[in-house]
Order: sequence, then C-alpha cells, then structure tokens
Amino acid sequence: MNGDRLKRVFLLGATGTIGRATLRALVRRGHEVVCFLRHKQGQSDTPVPLDFGDSLADIELRFGDVTCEKSLRDDGFRGEQFDALVSCMASRTGVPNDAWAIDHDAQLEALKAAKAAGIPHFILVSAICVQKPLLAFQHAKLAFEKALIESGLTYSIVRPTAFFKSLSGQVDRVQMGKSFLLFGDGTLTACKPISDNDLGSYLVDCVDNENLQNRILPIGGPGDPITPKQQGERLFELLGKEPKFTRVPVRLLDAIIATLDIIGWLIPAAKAKAGLARIGRYYATESMLLWDPEKGRYDSAATPTTGSETLFDYYAELIRGEATAERGDHAVF
Repeated sequence: MNGDRLKRVFLLGATGTIGRATLRALVRRGHEVVCFLRHKQGQSDTPVPLDFGDSLADIELRFGDVTCEKSLRDDGFRGEQFDALVSCMASRTGVPNDAWAIDHDAQLEALKAAKAAGIPHFILVSAICVQKPLLAFQHAKLAFEKALIESGLTYSIVRPTAFFKSLSGQVDRVQMGKSFLLFGDGTLTACKPISDNDLGSYLVDCVDNENLQNRILPIGGPGDPITPKQQGERLFELLGKEPKFTRVPVRLLDAIIATLDIIGWLIPAAKAKAGLARIGRYYATESMLLWDPEKGRYDSAATPTTGSETLFDYYAELIRGEATAERGDHAVF
C-alpha cells in the first residue's frame, strides 16, 4: 500500500457520470484534483467550490482541448507536478470514427502529454467487453491499452462490467404498462453490474494501492450475475405488476444490420445506424463477465467484484424518483 500520502490527481472525463463519481471519491479521500474540461463559452479558470455533504472542497477546473497534447500540456498541466492521471474519457456512440478519435487518439494524446510532463501513473477506464473484440470501439480501446502498457508509465487498466444506467432503459416503458423486451429467452447473457459510485471508489483505490498498479483489472459489482430475464422479473415485482415479456429473436437484429449495411452505401446515416445495431447485437449476445479463453466460456465466479450498491436497489430508486438514469448515447435499450 502507498495510500498514506495524499495525491495530486489530474482528471479527464469529469463531466460524465463515471467521471463525476470518481471526482466525488477523490475528494472524499482528500486528494487534490484538477479537472481538465472542454472549453465552453462563459466558463472561466477560477476554482469552483463543490459541496460534498459534510465538507466543501475547491476543485480546480481548467479548460482546453482534451484531444490535443499541446493543450493538455499548456492549459492543463501548466508545468506543475501530478501524481496520477485518471482518464474516464469514452466515445459517446462507439461507432468507428468516434471510437478511434476518442478511445484511441485522444487517450494517446493524454498519454504522450502525461509522459512528457513526468506524471508517473495513468489510470484508465476501459471496458470488460474488449476481451472478445468484434467492434470498432473495442479494437480502439485495446490498441490504446497496448500503448499504455508499453509506455513505461505505471498503469492501472480498469475494465468494468455493465453500468446501471445501461441496464435501465426499459424502466419507463414497463412503468407505462408495456412489456419488457428480451433477446431470445432472456438468459443468453449475464452480468455483474457496477454502480458509478462503486466504480469511482475503485478507481481511487488504484491511486492509493500498489497492488492495483501495472495490472489489467476486470471489475464488477456485488452479488450474483443477473440475466436480462431476472432484470425484468425484479422490475415488475418492484412495480407490483404481473410480468409481461416480448421475446425478440437475435436473427431479427441480424436482418436489420444487413438491411442498414445495404442502405448505407447510399445513405451515410444508415451506415452509422448499422454500427449502433452491431453494438446492440453484441450486448444482446455476450455476457459482461470475465472470459475464460481456455474453457471458451464466461466465468462468473472468476469475475472480481467490489462495492455495495446493487442494480435492483437502483431500480427502486428510479421508481421512487430518487435517481435519474443518464443513459445518453451508450444506452442498449
């Protein structure tokens, strides 16, 4: 362990849900944080006080181009020393152009800037699905992971499972009396979903704990793996409704993808939609658990876990209006 000394941390992607949770966790641990954000009109470089319950913390916000090494160096680091860089950046859609621009190129600019500035430790939020890469964003993430490992910096590559927000897209439709959509029989896949808060705390553990450094770290949330069918059953139970499912054959997704591919030769927007459909198909057929290449299957028992927050508690909070699912472009349903 090396967590006795408080650290100075440079945070990328602080405006996303994972980034905000990581920021909260860093502040709770007493670390000094500088967030580097895309510049928006009307914002300044003055420290902004943020209220985290029992205490106020000054978190310095700096603005510039997160995709440019020079801006990161001049507007972000400013010749100052940092103990670690935490990157929660991710492409918004996962389609090829977006994925390579953010999941690879922008991360690489950050890595080059960090190395030149003498920042010794780079903590990366990746994704567990890169262990079976079929999609552009997975290849982009893997390519950057390789660059990070070979950079000579201390690294922590965190590969989380499914996020709560990604598994919450059907809450509204079920509340409105509609059925819960399942691919196949609803047991094709399973996951150990992890909350933003638990992931944020784990990322800060990587700052403090030498045992989480120079490692690739798959990580899920607490409890047994959950199938889509179990998600639907619990959602109906929480709402006091009789379960009602609509089963969608995976081959329907294949037909949609094939059709969009053909149309995409003439209409670029259709090509982009085909890419999104491929992402949807992947998540409909692949579990977000640790993959055992020797046995050729996902291994729930071998999937590491952390934290205390559960998906079903989150569903209950959504139903009570105590939480809001910020699903954005990464939503599967």
